[in-house]
Amino acid sequence: MAKHLNLFLVLAFLVSMATIGIQADDGCDNDLNGLVNECKQYVMYPANPKIPPSDGCCGVVQKANVPCLCSKVNKEIEKIVCMEKVVYVADYCKKPLQPGSQCGSYTVPPAA
Repeated sequence: MAKHLNLFLVLAFLVSMATIGIQADDGCDNDLNGLVNECKQYVMYPANPKIPPSDGCCGVVQKANVPCLCSKVNKEIEKIVCMEKVVYVADYCKKPLQPGSQCGSYTVPPAA
């Protein structure tokens, strides 16, 4: 049952990105594809638990054009992707988001 739920969530995420017209341009289309393939299980709701991402995920995060990707995040994406987990994954992968910066409507909190 859990496997079916995870598959449903991944499909919902992909369909929502296509449906709402998220167009990754300005050099972040490959980043988006890589993040979906490698990191989706680490950034989707629920907010807890926060699971350390894989080396593959961190490899994609390290190369990602984060400002470009953050400019593509909207309310529909934020309903599926937990922005707190995004911050956690970026920190874990040693590419922290700038405190006070915006990723969609989410403001990155000060470093703890």
